[in-house]
Amino acid sequence: VDAFQAWCGPCKTVVDLFRKIRNEVGGDVLHFAVAEVDSIHALEKYRGKCEPVFLFYAGGELVAVVRGANAPLLQKTILEQL
Repeated sequence: VDAFQAWCGPCKTVVDLFRKIRNEVGGDVLHFAVAEVDSIHALEKYRGKCEPVFLFYAGGELVAVVRGANAPLLQKTILEQL
């Protein structure tokens, strides 16, 4: 989940990376979403910073968090969680 604030917007720089990884591993295994933290109470701890936060869930549980648009770290985290 790309968690963003309305005044900062979702991180568009990693969309291509996400598409590439999803094409490689298959859409049935990996899903991406965006969430505006200003409108979701459960995500309020991610408010107040102008850096993207990527939340990784498996089985309904938060399993990893990556702060910032660090493409190599995002790719590594995605592949490790799969």
